[in-house]
Amino acid sequence: GNTNIELRSGRLEYRTRTLRIPNDVRQSGTAGIAELDGFDEVVDVRSPAEFAIDHVPGAVNCPVLDDEERARVGTLYKQVSSFEARKIGAALVARNVARHVETHFASRDPRWKPLIYCWRGGKRSGSMAHVLREIGWEAAALQGGYQSYRRAVLAQLEELPSHLEFRVICGPTGSGKSRLLQKLALQGAQVLDLEDLAKHRGSVLGNLPDAAQPSQKMFESLVWYALRQFDAALPVFVEAESRRIGLLRVPERLLERMRASACVRIHAPAAERVRFLIDEYRHLLEEPAGLKTLLLRLTALHSRETVGRWIAQIDAREWQALVCDLLATHYDPAYVRSMEKNYPGLTDAALLDVPRLDDAGFESGASALLGQ
Repeated sequence: GNTNIELRSGRLEYRTRTLRIPNDVRQSGTAGIAELDGFDEVVDVRSPAEFAIDHVPGAVNCPVLDDEERARVGTLYKQVSSFEARKIGAALVARNVARHVETHFASRDPRWKPLIYCWRGGKRSGSMAHVLREIGWEAAALQGGYQSYRRAVLAQLEELPSHLEFRVICGPTGSGKSRLLQKLALQGAQVLDLEDLAKHRGSVLGNLPDAAQPSQKMFESLVWYALRQFDAALPVFVEAESRRIGLLRVPERLLERMRASACVRIHAPAAERVRFLIDEYRHLLEEPAGLKTLLLRLTALHSRETVGRWIAQIDAREWQALVCDLLATHYDPAYVRSMEKNYPGLTDAALLDVPRLDDAGFESGASALLGQ
C-alpha cells in the first residue's frame, strides 16, 4: 500500500492506504494508469534503447526483443513479409520470456502482481502477460502501453502543480539551496529536487562528474512521479529554477506555479559561499582545461578582458580569487536580474540566515524553516 501523511492537532500522523486491483482488471487482464500503484512491480518489455529514452519510474526492463532483434524483425516485416517477421519474432519472444521467467521472475511468490507494458499495449506486453498469467501470477498489461502512459504524464503535468502549495528556496549561487533541500527531506518535509532529477546544478558549470542528464521525456516522467506522491495538504519545498536546467526544460505549468509561490531567501556570508563553492566544485578545479572551455562559453555575455582574467586565474590556480570574481561579475548580477523578473514573491520572502554552510548549518536551517 501507499502511506500518506496527515497533519492533525499539530502533529504528523501516518495514514496507510491499501490499494487493491479491481475485479475488472483481473477479468480483462489489462489495467490503466490509475491502477499503477496497485501492482507489485512494473515491467517494461520494450527494447533497452526504448527504455533508455523514457520509462515508468521504478520499472524494470525485461525486453522480449533486444535492440538487434527488434531491428531484425522490423527489417523482415518491411523487406520480406509480415508472416516471416511474426514467425521469427515469436521464436525470439518465446526464448526471451523463458529466460526472464528463469532469472528475474524466478524468486517471485504466487501472490506477485506485475503490470506489463510495451509500446502500444499489444503483442510484446500481451505475450509476456499471457505467459505470467498461465504460470499463476496476476499479471496485467497496461492499456495503450507506453503511448498511453506518455499522454497521461503530459496531461497530469498540466494539472498536478495547481493542486500543490510550493515554498520556493531562493538564494545566490553558493548559498547551499540544494543541500538545504536534502536536509529538509531528511527531516520529513516534502521536497521536489529538480536539479537532482535533472542530474545538473543549473548553470554553465553545472554538469555532474559522474552522471549524464536524462532525456527530456525521462525528466518529465521523474517530475510527474514525484508530484503525484505529494500530499496537497502539506507544502512542497523546491529550489528557484530558471526555465532550463542544463539541457532540460522545466515543465511549463510547474514553473508558472513555482514563480507565483511564496519564497524563502537564504542569506550566507560571502566568504562562506566562496569556501562552499570551492569544495562543491572541486572536480572542476582538478580539470583546469575543461573549466577553461566552460568559461569561454560566457564570451557572449562578458568582454574578452573579463574572460581572459578568469583564464589567467585558472592558470595561476588562484581559486579563491576566481570564485570571488565569478560571483561578483557573473553569478550574483545574473541572480538578481532573474529573481526580480521571475519571482515576485522574493520581495516578501522569509529570511533564513545560514552563517555556516556545512551539515550542522543546513540541519539547523531546515529545522528553523520547518518551525516557521
